[in-house]
Amino acid sequence: MSIQILMPAASPTMEEGTLVNWLIKEGDKISPGDIIVEIETDKSLLEVEALDEGIVGRILVPDGTEEVKVNTVIALLLEDGEDISQLDSTDSVENESSDSETTDTATIEAPNTASSSSKASPHSGRIKSSPAARHVAADAGLDLATITGTGPNGRILKKDALSAVEKQQSTKTIEPATPGDIPFEKQNLSGMRKVIAQRLQQSKQTIPHFYLSVDIDIDELIELQVKLNRRLKNCKLTVNDFIIRAAALALEEVPDANVQYSDRSIIRFQRVDISIAVAVKGGLVTPVIRNAAGKRLPEISNEMQSLAEKARAGRLSPEEYQGGSFTISNLGMYGIRQFDAVINPPQAGILAIGRGEQRPIVIDGKLSIATVMTVTLSADHRIIDGTIGADLLTTMKNYLEEPNLLVI
Repeated sequence: MSIQILMPAASPTMEEGTLVNWLIKEGDKISPGDIIVEIETDKSLLEVEALDEGIVGRILVPDGTEEVKVNTVIALLLEDGEDISQLDSTDSVENESSDSETTDTATIEAPNTASSSSKASPHSGRIKSSPAARHVAADAGLDLATITGTGPNGRILKKDALSAVEKQQSTKTIEPATPGDIPFEKQNLSGMRKVIAQRLQQSKQTIPHFYLSVDIDIDELIELQVKLNRRLKNCKLTVNDFIIRAAALALEEVPDANVQYSDRSIIRFQRVDISIAVAVKGGLVTPVIRNAAGKRLPEISNEMQSLAEKARAGRLSPEEYQGGSFTISNLGMYGIRQFDAVINPPQAGILAIGRGEQRPIVIDGKLSIATVMTVTLSADHRIIDGTIGADLLTTMKNYLEEPNLLVI
């Protein structure tokens, strides 16, 4: 019996992805460990390895297919002694194994609509469909002749019927009005943008945010940065590297801020893993600096540079962006003075970093000029109170205004 190749889950939360490119073709012999397909998740482009040995009998999901559900059968692998003709004769794969559909095939006559409609039907003659697909279509009042099948030999599967129902419902949705006669175009949401929209909407709807801001004098930090970069040969420290280490040490000293909300408990992390928001084409990703409090500035700098390059190339592995106990988002390099960031669920806090700029300040009753950076904490008020947030920002401020503490 043929072996099913399934759409893999790149992370515990992944539900679907895009099958970008097959690196094999029907008739190829593959072995465990061979790279067979590239898939795109909301975070990165991944190469998938074969788990079994055999000959590729049939590719069921073509290149460029979007919204492929995890565990969907995407190809069939022939075992020793099995012939490809057996796939045609048994038509054994529904590509919907998770729905527990029976494997019988219904063949029904398509209505002759050629004379009554100028739009060609995706089917002609007899229609092959699964029982579940027929049930879904019947409940929605859909004609099977209007549904394009993606199964073997054009067979209509349950997912095809569900997709048709979804399209039918979407056409009934009232489109937002466009003002006047302004020209516009529509662009389909990418997988990354869909996930970003879903997660941030969830964050604002379910997490009660509150915000605290503090101004930090970074003149000494900049001076130390210049001195260290003159001595260091294998890296170039940025202000963001200092911020990451300061935030990590502050979270270690204020462990009540290094937490996560659960329905009936508070998850207290025993290690500080900092997620860093990195802008990429089509959205942003958050690679993670693991155990950031235990790493020195050069190590943080080199790791951050490597992760940022991988993120922009779409080559982050799941372990490089999954998890994280806290997030930092820095828009200072874009000239933003101050902003309030949206919490990255299920985390409970995020720091929004503004630009360092010269501002007038008063020291001991005298007016002076200093390079000041505004940092804003967004916190989950269900488990982080104002005093905890204030302690975190104050501790971080002390580290950044006494930057020698960061190189100890």
